[in-house]
Amino acid sequence: MFGLGAATRIYVATGATDMRLSFDGLHSLVIGQIRQSPQSGHLFLFANKRKDRMKIYFYDGSSAWVCARRMEQGRMRWPSSEDGHVQLTQAEFAMLLGGIDLAETRKRKWLRQPLDEVAEIS
Repeated sequence: MFGLGAATRIYVATGATDMRLSFDGLHSLVIGQIRQSPQSGHLFLFANKRKDRMKIYFYDGSSAWVCARRMEQGRMRWPSSEDGHVQLTQAEFAMLLGGIDLAETRKRKWLRQPLDEVAEIS
């Protein structure tokens, strides 16, 4: 299983994805739609049109993983974006998996430094 470190980012493809895609197809979507490196170690999330199925693409340094989730009832409230992808925090990822609508939540105003800035300070 994979663990989420502090530097692990979570990217969501906001449009509908063909759930027949597997390793090579999702790899291509990471490059083309999300515009990230599939071997970065980050998580890449994809959902079907009905938002009752999800796939996660992840590269652990030596091999690629594709994990699937199928909802038996209900649907996920998938984030939306004009450019086809969004980045989630680990807390938002947990809320998405827990069935919480991210559009109905709001972030509190406090200092949130991007991980790149934190790494430069160290």
